[in-house]
Amino acid sequence: MYPAGPAWPKLRVLRALWALLAVLLAPWRLWAKEDIQECIWHVVLIKFEAVGEEGRSDRFFDLEPLESLDSVFSLLVDAPTDQNEKYLGFPYYLKINYSCGGESSEAQVRKGHLTGLKPLVLVTFQSPVNFHRWKIEQLQIQMEAAPFRSKERCNAEEVCAMSWYTPMPIKNGSVVMYVDVRSNGLGPFVQNKRFHVNINGFLQKQQDNTLQFTVGNEIFNLIPRYFINVPSRPLWHTVNQTPVLILGGIPDEKSVLLTDTSFTDFFLVELNIDSCWVGSFYCPQASFTATIYDAIATESTLFIRQNQLVYYFTGTYVTLHESNQGSGSWVRVLANECIKKLCPVHAHGNGSEYIMALTTGKREGYVHFGTITVSNYLAILYTIPEFIPDARGLEFLMLLGTESHTTFLMVPKGMFYNQYSNLLYIWGNFLLQSYNYENFIYLADFPKEQSIKYLVNSFRGDMAIVTETEEIWYLLEGSYRMYKLFPSRGWEVHINLQVMHQSSVYTPNETMVTLFYEDTKLYQLVYLMKNQQGQLVKRHVPVEQLLMYQQLSNHYFFKRQGSHLTLSFTNFCPFSVMRLRDLPNPQVYSRQERYQARPPRVVEPSGFHNENSLAVYQGLVYYLLCLHSEYHKPYADRVHDSTWSWSNKKQDRDYYFYLASNSQSPGNVYIDMASYEKIYDLKADYELPERIFLDKGTSYVFSVFLRVGGQSLEFTPERVLTSEELKSTVDLGVVLADPGCIEAVVKQKFLINRNSVLFRVTLSDKRSCFDQGLSGHHLLETSMLLKVAGAVGHCFQNTHQGPRMQGNLMVPVLIGCPPGKRLAFDITYTLQYNRLQNKHYFDCVRVDPEMPCFLFRDVFYPFFLIQDLVTGDSGSFQGSYVLKVVGGGPTLDTIREYSEEEIYRFNSPLDKTHSLIWTTKNTTTTKDSAFNIMSHQSLGIEWLCLENSPCYDAVPHTIFAPEFFFKVLVSNRGVDKSTYCDYQLIFLLHIHGLPLSAKRAFFILMVSSSVFIGLVTLYIIFCLLLPVMVKAWNSLRWKINNIIMSESYYTYTSRNCSGTSETRSTVSSRASSSDSSKVAEANQRAPEQTWKKKPLVT
Repeated sequence: MYPAGPAWPKLRVLRALWALLAVLLAPWRLWAKEDIQECIWHVVLIKFEAVGEEGRSDRFFDLEPLESLDSVFSLLVDAPTDQNEKYLGFPYYLKINYSCGGESSEAQVRKGHLTGLKPLVLVTFQSPVNFHRWKIEQLQIQMEAAPFRSKERCNAEEVCAMSWYTPMPIKNGSVVMYVDVRSNGLGPFVQNKRFHVNINGFLQKQQDNTLQFTVGNEIFNLIPRYFINVPSRPLWHTVNQTPVLILGGIPDEKSVLLTDTSFTDFFLVELNIDSCWVGSFYCPQASFTATIYDAIATESTLFIRQNQLVYYFTGTYVTLHESNQGSGSWVRVLANECIKKLCPVHAHGNGSEYIMALTTGKREGYVHFGTITVSNYLAILYTIPEFIPDARGLEFLMLLGTESHTTFLMVPKGMFYNQYSNLLYIWGNFLLQSYNYENFIYLADFPKEQSIKYLVNSFRGDMAIVTETEEIWYLLEGSYRMYKLFPSRGWEVHINLQVMHQSSVYTPNETMVTLFYEDTKLYQLVYLMKNQQGQLVKRHVPVEQLLMYQQLSNHYFFKRQGSHLTLSFTNFCPFSVMRLRDLPNPQVYSRQERYQARPPRVVEPSGFHNENSLAVYQGLVYYLLCLHSEYHKPYADRVHDSTWSWSNKKQDRDYYFYLASNSQSPGNVYIDMASYEKIYDLKADYELPERIFLDKGTSYVFSVFLRVGGQSLEFTPERVLTSEELKSTVDLGVVLADPGCIEAVVKQKFLINRNSVLFRVTLSDKRSCFDQGLSGHHLLETSMLLKVAGAVGHCFQNTHQGPRMQGNLMVPVLIGCPPGKRLAFDITYTLQYNRLQNKHYFDCVRVDPEMPCFLFRDVFYPFFLIQDLVTGDSGSFQGSYVLKVVGGGPTLDTIREYSEEEIYRFNSPLDKTHSLIWTTKNTTTTKDSAFNIMSHQSLGIEWLCLENSPCYDAVPHTIFAPEFFFKVLVSNRGVDKSTYCDYQLIFLLHIHGLPLSAKRAFFILMVSSSVFIGLVTLYIIFCLLLPVMVKAWNSLRWKINNIIMSESYYTYTSRNCSGTSETRSTVSSRASSSDSSKVAEANQRAPEQTWKKKPLVT
C-alpha cells in the first residue's frame, strides 16, 4: 500500500494545541464563507448542432470548418457584413455555467443572469513546436459569453435552464488551448478558473457516429488492482506543448491512462500492440510482462516502451500537418536495439521535440537521441563521488574534493536539467545541483536513507521530489533548503481541516498515482477507495498552506500576560508587505497579441440569443481570425491592423444602431463592428509577465516595494526604523541564469516614514549572446530570479484563493528577435521623399493604388518601417540592409525567380559581365564586397539594366514606354548591429519608362525614319504631279465624250434619211441642234490650251 496521506486517526480527542492550530490556521476565506460563497465555473465542449442540449459534452477532434452559415448571413442584407464574403464557422461551442455550494446550478445561473453576470472567456493558443512550418506568435482572443435558453421543455414563461455560450476557436499550428473564464464584475463572485481544452488527434468517428480511440480500445471498468499497492510513476511529456497525456505503469496490462484535459477527465485505454517477446543472448530479458513501463507524449506523437520494445503512434492533427493521415497502428522502432529505458526531453528546441532511449545488452551505454534514429555515445560530464559527503549539520556543501564522506554509497538514478535556470540536478539517494556542470552542490537536507524515484519541475522556480517510499519533498530553485511535505505535521493539519469540511477528495484509503505541475501549481492524481468504490481524482497539493502550517506548528510559544498564558507565533518573514510597482505595459515584453470579440446584440427584451445569432457570432469570430492569419502585406498600410479593412463599415455604425434601436435590424441582430478589434493597450496586472522577450540592448524596468513590519503576530505600536535598520532587515538579490548575456542593476530607496524600501530593478540585455534570427526563432532561454533574503519558506500572502508564497519571483527571459515584428516597405514616405528629391513624380498610365510606379530615369530612394504587430507601434527602420533583385518580369504573369548566380551578377558591384540592374553611389559594402550596404541615409538607387540584365532591351507591348516588375529582397542579415532580428522582406517594385537598347533603338529609328521619308517623298510627288494628272484626265474624258457623241450622231442620221417626213426632219434637226449645242458647251468648258494644242477633227 502506498498511501498519499497518513493513516486516518481513530476516534480520539486531539491535543488542545493541534485543535487550536486547526482553527487559527484556517484560511481567512473560510471564515468569510457566510458572506462570500465559493462558486466555481464549469465549462464543457458542445458540437455546433447540439447547442441548447442539456447534459451533453463532446470531445475535441473534429477540425473541419462549418460551411452552413451562408443561409444565416444572407438574411443580414442591411448589416455591416459583406454579402460577397463566404462566412465559415467553428465546429464547437464552449458551454459555460457555474455552481455554488448549497444551491442548484440552474438557480444560480438564472440569478447570475438577472443580476448582470456575464462570463468573459480568454482563449490562449499555444505556439507550435515547428516554427519552420508555422508562424510563431502568442495569440489570444477574448470573448463575451452569450446567454442561451435550454431547449428542454419548461413550464416557466421565460426560462428554466440556461447557459452561456461562446465559439471555441481553432487556429492552424495550435493543438493546445487554455480557456480562462472570469466574471465581468457583476452578480455573484465567481473565482477565475483555467481549463485545458486540447485537440485529441487519437479519436475517429465510426459509421454509427460513435467515437473510438485509434490507439486501442477503451476500458470502462477501473479495477482496484490497477492502482492499489502500485507505486506512483512520473508523467512525461513535452512541457506546454502536449494536447494528450498518457500514463502507463498499470501492472500486467498493456493499458494506459489517456487524457486531453490534464486529467480533469480521463480514459483507460488498452493499446492494440503485438506484445511480442524477443529476448535473446544479446538482449537478455528475465521475464515477460504486458506492463507499459515508459510512456512519453509529445505534440502529436505518443511513445511507449513494453519490455525492451519501443513503439510510437502519430495522431491525426490537420492543424499541424495539413493532412488527415495519422498512424494506422502502433509502429515499432529500434527493432535491432535492446531498450531498457525511455527518457523525456521536457523542452523542445530548433523546431523539434526529442526523446532519449537508453540501451542495454550488447550495446550497453549507448543513447538514441532525437528522432530515435541517431545513436550517440555519452561523454563523461562529471564523476560522482563514491560515498555521500558529510555535511556536518550544514544545509548544503560545495563539492571540492577535499570534503569528508560518510559510509553511505552514492547510488545515482537520474538527471534533470532546467533550460531556463541552467540548473542540472543529479539524483538518487542524494541530490546534487550545478549551474555550470562542473561545480556541484550537495543538498544535505535530503536524507541519505531515502532514494529519489522521480522529480517534477514547474519551470517557474518550484520543484517537487517523490521518493521510493512515496514521500513528497519540495525545493525552491535558487535555495538550498528542502521541505518535507508528506508525511509532515503540516499535512496532518491540512487533513484535519479537510475532515472538518467533509471533503470528498480525501479518504482514509488512497494511493497516489502520479505527481505533476500544471500552471505552476502542484497536483496529485489519486485513487480513492470509499465504501468499496474506487475513484480516480485530480487534486491540488497546497504547498503554501503545508509550509505555513509546518512553520507555525514548529515556532510557537506561550507568553504570560498577567495571570494567564497566551499563545504567540514567531514570524520569520523579514517583511510584512511586498508589492510590484511601476510595471510597464506587458505586451511590449510578453509579446501577447489579443483580439476582442463580443456577441452581436439581439433585439429581444430578455436578452437571450437564438441559434441564428450564435451562428453569426461563430462566423464573425472565424472571419476575425482569418483576417489575422492572412494579414501579410509587404507594403505598409496606413494602420497596420489586420482589421483595418473593416474601418469603412465602422463609419456607418450610427445608421446600424438606429436600425437596432427601432427594432429594424435584419435577423433581429445588431452587429457593432467596433466590438471586433485588436487590443494594443493591455495594462500590467501587478505581477511580472509570464515571460520577458528582450531584443538587442533593450531593458525591462520595474520596482519592488517592501514594507518592514514587526517580528510577531501581536498588534503592537510600530517603531520607525532608521535607514541602517532597514538596510540590515531586508535585502533584495537577483540571480541570473546567464550573467554573461543579461545584467541586472538594483537601486534601493529608503522610505523612512513608511518603514519601507523601494528597489528599482533594471534587467538589460548585454548585446553579446545572440547573433541574428527570424522573429520568434532560435531564442536563447534564460531566467531571472528575484530573492528577498530570508523569505524562502517563511513569507506568505493571504488571498481569496488561499495563501501564496512571497519573496521569490522567477520569470523566464528569452533573448533574440521577439515575435510579432516585421519589416515593411514604407510606400507613403517613399513617394513623398522621391517626389521631393526628383522634383516630380510620374505614375503609370494605368494607376494601381496598391502598387505605385516609379520612373526609370529617376533616382529611387526606398524607405522601410519596423511594424510591431503586438503593440501597434511603427517606426522608421534606422538600421543597415542589403537590397537584392531576386526575380522579375515584364508582366506580373511572367515574373520568374533568379538563380544564385544570376542574383550575384544582377546586384553585385563586382560584376564584370555587364549584367547590373541597379547601382548606388554608396561605397559601403559587405565584408566580401559582394553587395552594397544600404540605409535610410543612402544616396538612392540608379537603375541601369545593362545589356546582360533581364530588364535590358524591354519590348514595349503598347504605344507607351516599356515597364518591368522587380522582385526585391531586403535583408539586414549580417550587416545590422542594432537588433537581433533578421528581417527579410520580399516585395514587387513596378518600374516604367525603361529605355530601349541601342540596337533596337537604332533599328526603330531607321525604320521610323525610312517610313517618314517615304511618306514625305510621296507627299511631294503627289503635290507636283496632281495638276498634270488632272489635266490629262480632263483631256482623256473630252476625247471619249467626242467619240461617243460623234458615233451617236452619224448613226442616228443614217437611220432616218430614207423614210422621214418633214416634221420628223424638223424634230431631228432640233434634236441635232440640241446635241450640237451640248457638245459645244462641253467644248467651251475645256481649257483654251487644249483647244490650241488639239486641232479640230474635220
